[in-house]
Amino acid sequence: MLSRLSGLTPAIVILSATLALSGCGYNDFQRLDEQTKSAWAEVLNQYQRRADLIPNLVETVKGETSFEQETLTRVIEARSRATAIQVSPETLNDPQAMERFQQAQGQLGGALSRLLAVSENYPNLKANQAFQDLRVQLEGTENRVTVARNRYIDSVQQYNVLARSFPTNLTAMIFSYSPKAGFTVVNEAEISTPPKVDFGGAGQSPGKQ
Repeated sequence: MLSRLSGLTPAIVILSATLALSGCGYNDFQRLDEQTKSAWAEVLNQYQRRADLIPNLVETVKGETSFEQETLTRVIEARSRATAIQVSPETLNDPQAMERFQQAQGQLGGALSRLLAVSENYPNLKANQAFQDLRVQLEGTENRVTVARNRYIDSVQQYNVLARSFPTNLTAMIFSYSPKAGFTVVNEAEISTPPKVDFGGAGQSPGKQ
């Protein structure tokens, strides 16, 4: 009888430990951690899609010889900065890395908004089918970015609530589940709204301030 009980003891210990971990949110941490990584991968995917469209957009706009070069230069430089900064799933709990990434992507979004706004003053561009197709693709990508970013924000919120709530915060401390950095754009309203462009009157030629 004792030998049977001694044989069951390890199994009981393992079962008890499993139930304890489950009750303290261990499995939830695993699920939400994978969920946030998956959501972040989609954010990066959509930002990369946007970056991939920009070279073709720039080449198309270059065909409009009078187009202001400063606007094109800002887009090119902003794209270079944005693609140079990457945040992997392993560094999602680094607020500074996230802030740098957000700022770079925000600057690119702002530069693109200005380019599209300025293009309204060039009839040849407005009539260019390739430009219009790229514009539609960019607008669709921006919508996908918003959806992907919101899904990531929601996933991080669920994860962080679990990491900070009792008793699951004890599990977080034991297994080093630190809160993840959120994704916020301080001037999102400004970035999302194309700037007003004033060329000083209808009689002024396009591309001149």
